Amino acid sequence: MRVAYITHASSMRHEMGPGHPECAERVAAIGDRLLMRGVLDYLEAFDAPQATEAQILRAHTARHYAELRARAPVEGYEHVDPDTSMNPHTWTAALHAAGAAVLATDLVVRGGFKRAFCNVRPPGHHAEGAAAMGFCFFNNAAVGIRHALDELGLKRVALIDFDVHHGNGSEDIFAGDERVLMVSSFQSRLYPFSGEQARGPNMCNVALPPYSDGSFLRRAVIEEWSPALRRFAPELIFVSAGFDAHRDDDMSQLGWVDDDYAWVTERVIEIADECAQGRIVSTLEGGYNIAALARCVELHVRALADIH
Repeated sequence: MRVAYITHASSMRHEMGPGHPECAERVAAIGDRLLMRGVLDYLEAFDAPQATEAQILRAHTARHYAELRARAPVEGYEHVDPDTSMNPHTWTAALHAAGAAVLATDLVVRGGFKRAFCNVRPPGHHAEGAAAMGFCFFNNAAVGIRHALDELGLKRVALIDFDVHHGNGSEDIFAGDERVLMVSSFQSRLYPFSGEQARGPNMCNVALPPYSDGSFLRRAVIEEWSPALRRFAPELIFVSAGFDAHRDDDMSQLGWVDDDYAWVTERVIEIADECAQGRIVSTLEGGYNIAALARCVELHVRALADIH
C-alpha cells in the first residue's frame, strides 16, 4: 500500500514568539520519531508545494487572502489575534501547509496512493473563510477538500476532526455544503467556545465534558460518527488530526491516552475501506505536549500505513 508523507522546511521557519506552544519543534519531533522508529521506511516522502491563489480561494474570500498577504511582516511579528502572529516566514509556510493538502488529495485521488499524512504547520481548522485565528491562517483541510470536489470531481467528502478544540473554521466554510459531512469531537466550553449548536445539517458535532477520558470519544464514534458517515458514504475522508486531548497536554482537560488515537484511526480506516476505497488524507492540527504528540502521531501513521 502506497502512503505519502508530506512536509516542507518552511514549517520550521514560521514561529510566533518565544514559548509559544504552536512551535516548530512539533513538526521536528514528529519527523524525528517517525525516522527513529522506522516508520518513514514505509512511506514515500514529498515536499509540499505552495497552494495557488485559486486553490486557496475555493475555501477563503479574496479579501482574506489579500489582507493576510499584505500583513506579512518583513521583520518582527504581526499580531492577528492575541494568540496568533505572523513572522517573515509565516506567509510562505501557510501556503506550503495548504499546498500539502492539495498535493495529498491529488496523490490519493489520482496518483495511486491509498493514504497521505501531512506533517505541516501552521495548522488550519480554526481559519474561517474570511478570518485567521487560533494559530491558523488558511484552512488546510478545507483547501484540500474543495480541491477534491471542485477540481477532481468527487461528489462527497467527509471531514473527521478529533482535535480538542472545535474546528470552527471548517464548520464556517462547510456549513450547508451538502457535498461535505463534518464529524467532530472537542471539549465543551473550551476555545473557540462554539460547536455545541451545529450550524448546518451536514455537521455532526460531539462536545465532550471536561475531565472525561477516551471512553467518551469511543462512545461518540460508535453511536454518532459511524452511523452518520455510513449514511453519507464518502468517496474520500479527510482527517483534521489534533493530538491535544491527550492527558499529558495542558491545553485541555481531557484525558485521552495513546491507545485512544490508535483506536480512532482504526475506526476511520474501517469507514474508509467500506465507503471510500480506503482513501484518507490526514493533516496535522493541534498537539502541544511534544513527547505525547510524537508518540500519538506515530500510532496514527502506523495505522494509516498498516505497519505492525
